[in-house]
Amino acid sequence: MSKVCEITGKRAMFGNNVSFSINKTRRRFDVNLSKKRFYIPEEDRWITLKVSARALKSIHKKGISAVLKEARQNGILK
Repeated sequence: MSKVCEITGKRAMFGNNVSFSINKTRRRFDVNLSKKRFYIPEEDRWITLKVSARALKSIHKKGISAVLKEARQNGILK
């Protein structure tokens, strides 16, 4: 299972670890994801999504229905 937010589409970024002697080795910056269940009253059902911390803040502010509608319009969610 890939580490991608199902609402915002955020994925892992890549960069360098830079040591004191300025040696560079590749590293990965993972997304802060958590698996969460949401209730959608319009459809009268529960869904489970893998969302980032940023998406959780958006859901808390706007509501799950509005955020899902936006994600569908942006082509992130089916």
